[in-house]
Amino acid sequence: MSHLEPEAKIFACSQSVYLAEKIAKEYGIPLGKITMSTYSDGEFQPSYEESIRGLRVFIVCSTFPTADNLMEMLLMIDAAKRASARHITAVIPYFGWARQDRKDKPRVPIGAKLVANLLDAAGATRVMTMDLHADQIQGFFEKPVDHLFASTIFLPYVESLGLDNLTIASPDMGGSKRAYAYSKFLESDVVICYKQRKAANVIDTMELIGEVKGRNVILVDDMIDTGGTLAKAADLMMEKGALSVRAICTHAILSGGAYEKIENSQLLELIVTDSIPLKKESKKIRVLSCAPLFAEVMHMVHHNNSISGKFIM
Repeated sequence: MSHLEPEAKIFACSQSVYLAEKIAKEYGIPLGKITMSTYSDGEFQPSYEESIRGLRVFIVCSTFPTADNLMEMLLMIDAAKRASARHITAVIPYFGWARQDRKDKPRVPIGAKLVANLLDAAGATRVMTMDLHADQIQGFFEKPVDHLFASTIFLPYVESLGLDNLTIASPDMGGSKRAYAYSKFLESDVVICYKQRKAANVIDTMELIGEVKGRNVILVDDMIDTGGTLAKAADLMMEKGALSVRAICTHAILSGGAYEKIENSQLLELIVTDSIPLKKESKKIRVLSCAPLFAEVMHMVHHNNSISGKFIM
């Protein structure tokens, strides 16, 4: 190692240790030691149990609810800054609050911008994340953002299936760009679901734009929350004559009755990453690890190498 190049260390927030351990193993270094002191009222304080002075620190934390995950990351960034770390990279496989990227009605916050401000204020010098709900969230930061795409994980798996008559589908109008990118790479057709909601997570109606009869369909989306949209889309496509329906979703939030909806739907398979830990197992859910992707990009960033080759789309 050059005397000008600081050593790298990887640390993790409590709820992301499962993923950080895999990232550290792929990177080739042990996961750094953190202790967490907790007061009786629930307040907590992280402490680095090894020197990080002058080093590059990667802090792995998916900021899914509860807000303790985000608060823990902010405290760990602040602690690293005050311990004289040279570089502090917030590695956020799942960037929580990303659905609040704009004011879609009066008197609501822009949560994604607030989180970006908090990370900047805490002292993060770089942010690394994957499949943001909206690409423009990168612009909320004043620091460099490495926005990785899970397509580098999913596309080889899709190709390994060897499906004939493949069609890529978007579960809503907002995901059409992602669907077209997948279809261009796979040289397949595209269909789009048009849905109207009564309220958040409640679908009123859904219509299909395009033909799926006699096709093997793969729905692509950045996240799956309650599972209602994908389950309804899969059932609709099978009614329209599709041979099979699978879904690719980067972030497996899977809240409420999502597992039951997936199990009872006509989805053949749901493919997700481990950016968020599964609450329980399901025979229909296949998990592909994002740890090798993050480890490789972290290594490239640490050694100041270009990461553009890691972007399939």
